[in-house]
Order: sequence, then C-alpha cells, then structure tokens
Amino acid sequence: MKTFICEVCGYAYLGEEKPKNCPFCGARHAFIKEGNVANPVVNVKDVLSDVSKKNLEETLKLEMRANAIYTCMAGKALTYEINKMYKRLAKVELEHAIICTKLLNIELPEIGSELCSDQDVENFRKTIELEDHASSLYSEFAKTSEEKHVKIMFTALNQVELDHIILIKKYII
Repeated sequence: MKTFICEVCGYAYLGEEKPKNCPFCGARHAFIKEGNVANPVVNVKDVLSDVSKKNLEETLKLEMRANAIYTCMAGKALTYEINKMYKRLAKVELEHAIICTKLLNIELPEIGSELCSDQDVENFRKTIELEDHASSLYSEFAKTSEEKHVKIMFTALNQVELDHIILIKKYII
C-alpha cells in the first residue's frame, strides 16, 4: 500500500495504485502524486497578484453557489442515485471553495441557499449550464494567472468541471 496525495486539495489516498481522480476534489490523475514527491498547491503562501485575487474571489462565489444549488437538487432528486450524485457534486464544489479560501487566506463564507427545479431533467440542464460556465471561466483564469500554483489550480478545476459535464450528459441520454 502507498500514500498518494492530490496536489490540488491535499487529500491523501491510501492504496496500491493512485486513483483516476481525486476522491475529494475531483482533480485528474496527473495532479495526484506519490506522497514523497507531492507538492501542494494550497499550502503556498506567496503574495497573489490583484488579477489572481479577483479570479479566486469570483471562483469562491461561483463554487459556493454551485454547492447550494446542488444541495437543493439532491433534495429534490427523484432517485437515490441522483440524490447521491448531487450530494457528491455539492461536496466537490465546496472543496473547490475551500481551496480558494486557503489561497486567499480567508475564512469560508456562510453557505446560502439556492432554488432549483423539482424535475431531474431540468436540473441536469442547469448543471450543464453551470459547469460549462465554470469550465470556460477557469480556462481563462488559468491563462491569466501569474502565479504557477494558481495556474495549476485553475487548470485542475477546469478539468473537473468538464468531467462533471460528461457525467451529467450520461444521465440525459
């Protein structure tokens, strides 16, 4: 058994092989390293550029809202599977928000509530819309980030949001 650490969120995974995705924040395989060579993104205490601060603050708001929306969707899901899937998405989005607070060196704001549909299909459409918006934004944020660790974090979040779109599209078909 080995220890594998997600360089994006710091989650430690114990197993024979590293997971395909971080079980905590959803970062892809490339961001998960054996424990003895992992370099955490969120523990870096460098001074952030104004652009990175602004982008991280916007990301924090977006991820907090996504957490609240997915929590709503979980509560209205028509099946146990959809309920659990949305609860997991809500936790992943909350972890993304926590990563932002660590980089910004601030406390996690209070989580608000959001409205959602009573219909799974409408919630799937809304999820794709939210994830597509986040993915596009994070792609742009990765390009404009001056700090390497922030660029890595936005690259990872972009990929996670794209993976969420793939997941939801499987429910629509």
